[in-house]
Amino acid sequence: MKYALSILLLSCISFQAISQKQFSKDTIQSPTGDVYITFIGHGSLLLVWKGKKIYMDPSSREADLYRFPKADMIFVTHHHGDHCDEAALKALTQDKTKTFMSSIAHEKWHQGMVLFPDQQMSIDGVGITVIPAYNIVNMNDDGQPFHKKGECNSYILTLGDLRILVAGDTENTPEMKALKNIDAAFLPMKLPYTMNPDMVVDAVKAFKPKILYPYHYDRKFLPELTEKMKDVPDVELRIRKN
Repeated sequence: MKYALSILLLSCISFQAISQKQFSKDTIQSPTGDVYITFIGHGSLLLVWKGKKIYMDPSSREADLYRFPKADMIFVTHHHGDHCDEAALKALTQDKTKTFMSSIAHEKWHQGMVLFPDQQMSIDGVGITVIPAYNIVNMNDDGQPFHKKGECNSYILTLGDLRILVAGDTENTPEMKALKNIDAAFLPMKLPYTMNPDMVVDAVKAFKPKILYPYHYDRKFLPELTEKMKDVPDVELRIRKN
């Protein structure tokens, strides 16, 4: 018991040391273990739960990651350089780090385990569910989507009794809108690659997360999102510097 408390205390100290700098932070409280969040920037997040350091799309463009604690888990949503960063992986990886990637990201960096849409598993007490992340509306000049279905992942992490969606680069897909029992959702809001406020609100109305965190966002969309979310009951909007 003393050992477990020591690990948790060290985790909180690490989280506090980081959050005293320029990074925004938040906490999702739960009787099965609070989740401490550091918004590293862009699509990069650090989630700390029961001493586990879980990084989502870590990017060395956003921070000196050598000053962050080493990772227990790293999740990479897709292969684009602002989400799949070799320097970040090098800075955060230790012998026990488990890395999870989309298939094309794995082809690029050859690290970790490939995860495909519709996979479900539990590793080291963390539940992992994968759904596809892709564009429906926003396309390149050649008519191809910025993010093709089957090439990019969104991850749902089950941490104790919390289910947390980290969407990566995606739009309001049918797979996202069909989700249930999501406690917190990190949804991107930046054109032309991901969603505008209407798309975010459409998704939130469909799967009703308890907490919405816009991330990887364009600041100019925040007033519009705030106004539109007034019409969405039972979903708490938490805006943090990103």
